[in-house]
Order: sequence, then C-alpha cells, then structure tokens
Amino acid sequence: MDNRDAMLKRVQVYDFALYEARLFLDTHPTCKEALDYYNKHLEMAKAAKDEFEAKYGPLMAENNKGDSWEWIKDPWPWENNWEA
Repeated sequence: MDNRDAMLKRVQVYDFALYEARLFLDTHPTCKEALDYYNKHLEMAKAAKDEFEAKYGPLMAENNKGDSWEWIKDPWPWENNWEA
C-alpha cells in the first residue's frame, strides 16, 4: 500500500468512526463521553482530510479550489489492478 492509499484509508477510518458515533448520539444525546469521542474524531478527520487534499488534491468536487479537475487523471475504479 502506497502513502496515498494509506492516507485515504485513514480518512475513511475516521469517517466511519464519526458515522458510528453519530448513530450512537442519536439514541444517547446526553452522553458526554460519546460527544467527546465524536469531537476528538471530528478534529482528527479534518486534519486527515486537509493533509490528503494538500498532497493529492480534493476528495470531493465541493473542495476543489483550483481551476481544473485533477482527479480525472487518476485511474477509474475499473482501471485498478485489484488483487483478489
């Protein structure tokens, strides 16, 4: 796994943790421990996304700050060599 893949995986892990924490907070809205967990991972997710985007470009179209669509230069999902 190259550095780009590792950084993207980290973004995905934090996003998953945030999603799960939001589900928990939906049913336990006054749980301070869960809210602290959510806020901590929100900061970590933002840092991971900022680091990835600074090095490899935007993760989403809304975050594109340039005048080109750089991600179209990457391989499309069906062009990757997936190992089974």
